[in-house]
Amino acid sequence: MNDLVLQSIPSPEQGVWYLGPFPLRAYALCIIAGVIAAVWIGDRRWVARGGRSGEIADIAIWAVPFGIVGGRLYHVITDSGCYVGGADRCEGVYKGPWGILYVWQGGLGIWGAIALGALGAYIGARRAGIKFLPMADALAPGVVVAQAIGRFGNYFNQELFGRPTDVPWALEIPDVARRPEGYQQFETFHPTFLYEAVWNVAVALLIIWLDRRLRLGHGRVFALYVAGYCAGRGWIEYLRIDPVEANDVFGLRLNVWTSIIVGLAAIAFFVWSSRRHPGREERVYRPGHGPDAETADGEDSDTDEGAVRASDRTSGTASEPDEGEPHLR
Repeated sequence: MNDLVLQSIPSPEQGVWYLGPFPLRAYALCIIAGVIAAVWIGDRRWVARGGRSGEIADIAIWAVPFGIVGGRLYHVITDSGCYVGGADRCEGVYKGPWGILYVWQGGLGIWGAIALGALGAYIGARRAGIKFLPMADALAPGVVVAQAIGRFGNYFNQELFGRPTDVPWALEIPDVARRPEGYQQFETFHPTFLYEAVWNVAVALLIIWLDRRLRLGHGRVFALYVAGYCAGRGWIEYLRIDPVEANDVFGLRLNVWTSIIVGLAAIAFFVWSSRRHPGREERVYRPGHGPDAETADGEDSDTDEGAVRASDRTSGTASEPDEGEPHLR
């Protein structure tokens, strides 16, 4: 019976499978699965807010490439030692300057991904005549679910784990080369990928519940997502031991400071938005766009036609009704 009790979480034996000469990487599959989940959840929420199905997928065409580039840039900038010398401290994987392009080895900073991803979403929304803030509110739960799914890519890559521990859910890291310097003698570590995945799902459920209960709008759902994610990322980041010596600021990791600053900014925006724009938007499209605009165009045509017929009656002539036109009494 004791053999059935979880003693630790084993690491995957491999994270890459080959279809002939083509590698199929678990890290990439997790990112793709996350994007699909985000689009599906976002589309359902967007339609519920008055948008049209399929528009979130159109926005994703802009947001996803921007997000990948932004995530990679943030990772390279904040861990530049792996790419501009000092590659010996990169978990046993040589990267060097050309490694900047090796996205499949891992390394997408969430802060850069969200920042540039939001810029891409804004451009896509602007081109489609969609208001950015209600779209961001619709997307927020799906985005944090995507982050939860994406974290399993770190699991397959055996990276970004936490301090050594012997708790029953500890993560086994059998490859000594993947253990940071000073921790080679330990075999099990905190599974920070799992902590963050569970936290992110909880944040998604919480903001969906609050949105339904309070009918949040004007970017407040997105602000709650950012604040909630930052609250979890701060303490989870504090557990991690991946080498970032150059990025310690006043004794805290750079990502911890980023979590604090961005989280406080999100709370400030939530308060400001609540006071300035209480309630939820009545329209999710910019003026002249969306189904309402199309209906308005049709009404204008009917009005013009009615004006012509009124003119005919005034002049003593009668217009024959169009074939199939209902007679209103």
